[in-house]
Amino acid sequence: MADPADLPDAFCLGEDDLGLATDLYQLTMAAAYLGRSPMPRATFELFVRRLPRRRNFLVFGGLEQAVASLLRMRFRPDQLDYLRSLPPFRGVDERFFAALAAFRFRGNVWAMREGTVFFPGEPVLRVTGDLLEAQLIETLLLSIVNFQTVIATKAARVRLAAPGVQLAEFGGRRAHGPQAAAWVARAAYLAGFDATSNVLAGHRQGIPVVGTMAHSFVMSFDRERDAFARYLEVFPDHSTLLVDTYDSLDGVRQALALGRPFAAIRLDSGNVGELARRARRLLDEGGRPEARIFASGDMNEHKIAVLLAEGAPIDAFGVGTQLATAADSPFVGGIYKLVEIEKAGRAVPKFKASVGKATYPGKKQVLRRLSDGLMAGDRIVPLSEAASAGPDERPLLRQVVREGAVVEREGLAEARAHCARELARLPPELRELSPAPEPYRVRIDPTLEALLERQQQLVSSDAT
Repeated sequence: MADPADLPDAFCLGEDDLGLATDLYQLTMAAAYLGRSPMPRATFELFVRRLPRRRNFLVFGGLEQAVASLLRMRFRPDQLDYLRSLPPFRGVDERFFAALAAFRFRGNVWAMREGTVFFPGEPVLRVTGDLLEAQLIETLLLSIVNFQTVIATKAARVRLAAPGVQLAEFGGRRAHGPQAAAWVARAAYLAGFDATSNVLAGHRQGIPVVGTMAHSFVMSFDRERDAFARYLEVFPDHSTLLVDTYDSLDGVRQALALGRPFAAIRLDSGNVGELARRARRLLDEGGRPEARIFASGDMNEHKIAVLLAEGAPIDAFGVGTQLATAADSPFVGGIYKLVEIEKAGRAVPKFKASVGKATYPGKKQVLRRLSDGLMAGDRIVPLSEAASAGPDERPLLRQVVREGAVVEREGLAEARAHCARELARLPPELRELSPAPEPYRVRIDPTLEALLERQQQLVSSDAT
């Protein structure tokens, strides 16, 4: 038997790998920054330029993991030795490696509450720290926030399509690896799913876990009825019987023939709506009106909405592949851009003028207006103007980290409750699965426009 120590590296990301979970250019820039004395303070903002396809809004996800990761980010001696071996770093001053060895995030983070609905152009997270540390965490933050935001947004759409119906996340086997699978479960629960099949997410995040059985379990017995009987024997109070291995309706009859109560049946293929109606009749006539019908099989928000609109008697849905991969729109273009540098105690706003990729300078706040309990428009303002918020506006970003210490923390339960309130505040046209006739109104405050114009003029004068 092989000694586990002799097996190939499993290449599983651990907390002590966070320092190298980045792009090379973050480290080369950090090395180049190190020669600047004193090291300037810098502010970066994380936002999305445009909505993904088929989306009317986004749900901010991943804040808890993002904050924990940047505060735990370290560089081990063997990792520093690896960096020294890379050609770009062979001539780099040893002070750079000493700085990485001593790296601890000491900056400040402002963010929207996790679970907040947001829109293009709105900073969901702002980081201020010395230039090296604020730059070095870019890839880590984006990889966490972009992914969980994609999944939370997809899950929110499913929840909006199925109000009051139980939803279970079943996507672990289709997710892009075990780390992604756990984050899928978390993001789905954040956005309103009720449970997950992912046991790790249940253990680490306290998410309710559910499961049924596979076709292989049924096939391993000589008779379908024997498989059901054995499962009921072991799990008398928690048996959801998968009835479609051979013939769905005959499977229901086989379950009923046992003469014993069971929690539910699961339909995983075929015309699920019609099968659910016929199965419901069989269950009711067979004396099992309490047995629920659970449907799965490549489900998404559109299929679920149609099934429910047609009156299919389905009590719960399992959603896997379409959710875990956000199959119809699998990415969000979140970016992290420098917006301010402090020089000699003076804040210098920074902006990007690239065509199609322009940014606004300076620290910003997002003010949201509500009308009759619904979102009625947002305003992006310079942070210095945030105090000018109207009586019906509320600021969305708040400080969560101060000088490297957490000052505001919400767990998953609080974020989930907040997300439910946010979805309830969506205007009716944004709740629809189809694109809204008009995008939600996000206004750039005139003071921000004026600041951008002044900075553009300064850059132009410097160039001449």
